[in-house]
Amino acid sequence: MSGPHQLSDQERLNWLRLSQTENVGPVTFQQLVSAYKTATAAIEALPELSHRGGRKKALKVYSAEAAAQDMARAEKIDASFVAIGELGYPPDLSHVPSPPPMLCVSGTLELAEMKCVAIVGARNASALGMKFARQLAHGLCEAGFLVVSGLARGIDTAAHEASVNANTAAVLAGGLDHYYPPENEKLQRVIAQRGLLISEMLPGTAPKAEHFPRRNRIISGMAKAVIIVEAAMRSGSLITARFAAEQGREVFAVPGSPLDPRCEGTNKLIKDGANILTSIDDVLQALNTPRYIGTGQLFETEAASPVATYQISDVAREQVAQLLSPSPIETDDLIRESGMPAGQIVTILLELELAGRAIRHAGGRISSGV
Repeated sequence: MSGPHQLSDQERLNWLRLSQTENVGPVTFQQLVSAYKTATAAIEALPELSHRGGRKKALKVYSAEAAAQDMARAEKIDASFVAIGELGYPPDLSHVPSPPPMLCVSGTLELAEMKCVAIVGARNASALGMKFARQLAHGLCEAGFLVVSGLARGIDTAAHEASVNANTAAVLAGGLDHYYPPENEKLQRVIAQRGLLISEMLPGTAPKAEHFPRRNRIISGMAKAVIIVEAAMRSGSLITARFAAEQGREVFAVPGSPLDPRCEGTNKLIKDGANILTSIDDVLQALNTPRYIGTGQLFETEAASPVATYQISDVAREQVAQLLSPSPIETDDLIRESGMPAGQIVTILLELELAGRAIRHAGGRISSGV
């Protein structure tokens, strides 16, 4: 199905409820809304689906009261929840595998429609690294791009500062009402007024370590290209580069001195095949070449509609459950080993996940639940 052009207030509330419900990840969300057409209908189907998957106790569905409170918190900070396909939801992010169903955004929503380039790098950046990041950000704005980064210390901050008066978007690891790092509170407030703030997290959520990779995946998913200015070998920027490569984005790395630990990661990226970047022209020339990103369809899943049409026996469900183990397996391998139709496997996995008996992993792999 394609994403909504504009949700009604009630359906927006139920999208938020469904997205925050226990055992409902992005893939399961997509399959449910594709099968039942609305989040309202999908929520009504959850108890039966989880029961079929073998769940004994009732599934914890996110309440309408809690979702209404979240929306009120967002409104209080001049933010709003936007669904995939709506204004304020970056179009290129819509086409990555398992995109977030909803984002909390604040600022100029129209900026999300622009072509984006991400600039990320070391928190303990060098003066030269930050100077180059500013030059790149300024040049990208002049060329008509939205500069996206993660509002971290160092390279991220330099990129935002150079683009905040033109086109910038900051993706946060916590709720939009949290200022992290604290010294960037003023910059974050300015971006909310002149640019765009984005978070996958609910207002009131303090940033935690596990939130940062999710933030990085949004940064790369929004962008046509990702630029890494400085990065040590264990830098979070390398996670962003990996996500970008998996999403089919262009990855650029700025070379640096072999004697500087902050350049070990970027130099290795270049060794591993990333584009070498020595001037803004390297990026602009690459992006002038038309490159196909995404499918043009939102919520494209492997046979999502059979969730509502397949009649499946308990024997078949248990057969699939027994094939799962703590080690993740590709869905295609599961289909091959089970001998069942693909649509039937998709339906069973949905039920097992809702029951807490299956866990989805990156790359479409799945394992047994806890």
